[in-house]
Amino acid sequence: MRDNHFTTRRYLAIVLLFSWPFQIAFLFLGDAYKPLLLVSMVMAGVATFVAGRFVFRDGFRHAGWKPGRLLYYLLAVLLALFLWYFPSVVERAAGWHPAAGEVGVPVWLPALMKGMALTLLPALGEEFSWRGYLLPNLLRKYSYKKALLVHGLVTWIWHLPFMGYMGMEMGGTPWVSIPLVAAISLVPTVMHAVVFAYLWSRSGSLVVVTVYHLLFDEVRDVLEATTGLGFFGQNWQMVVLLFLGAIFLWKGKWHFPWQGGGV
Repeated sequence: MRDNHFTTRRYLAIVLLFSWPFQIAFLFLGDAYKPLLLVSMVMAGVATFVAGRFVFRDGFRHAGWKPGRLLYYLLAVLLALFLWYFPSVVERAAGWHPAAGEVGVPVWLPALMKGMALTLLPALGEEFSWRGYLLPNLLRKYSYKKALLVHGLVTWIWHLPFMGYMGMEMGGTPWVSIPLVAAISLVPTVMHAVVFAYLWSRSGSLVVVTVYHLLFDEVRDVLEATTGLGFFGQNWQMVVLLFLGAIFLWKGKWHFPWQGGGV
C-alpha cells in the first residue's frame, strides 16, 4: 500500500514542480515579465492544494480559516509601515536620500490599492502554502522551534530563482554574485518566515497574515516606484525582522489550537 504520510521533501518537490518554471522563466526573460512571479506564487498554492487533497490526503483543517480579530489587522498594517514607510521618511528628513519622485499619500495610495488588488491571490497562495499547510504539518513532526526553522528554510529554497535574478542584477561574475545573494538572504528570510508564522499563530487567521504579506510587498514596491529607497530605507526592514524573528522564536508566546494552548 502506498505511503501517503506527509514528508517535507515530497511536498517541496511538488511545489517546485508547479511553481519554479515561472520563476526560472522570469530569471531569463527579465523585468518585462515580472507578472510571472505572481503566477509562481499562485502556483505554489495550487501545488499545495494538490498535495493536501490528492497526494498526502491530510486536508487543510488547521490552515487558519477564521477571519481574525481587528487588532491583528491593525498590527499587520503598522508593522508593514514601520518596516518600509518609517525608514523612507527618516532618510528623506535626514537628507540621506532625497525623494526621487513625488511624495505624499495622494501619490502612492492609489498605486498601493491597485498593487494590493493584483497581489491578493498570489499572496494568499504563498500563505496557504507555507503557514496554512506546511507549518501545521511540520509542527506535528517536530518541536515548534525546529518546525519554524524548517518552514523558513523551505521558503528560502522556494525563492532561490528570484535570488538568482537579484544576483545577476548586481553585475560582476554571476557565479560569485548569485551564491552571495543567496547566502546573505538565508537568515533574514528564515527570520521573516518566523515573523509571518507568529502573526498567523497569534491571530489564527490566514486572512490576517495574507494582509500583512500584501502590505509588506506593496508598500515596498510603491515607495521604490515613487520616492525611491536609499540604503537605510532598503535595509532597515532586514535588521528589524532579524530582531523580531529571533525574539519570537525564543521567547514568543505561540498558540496552536490543535495543541490546546501556547507552547
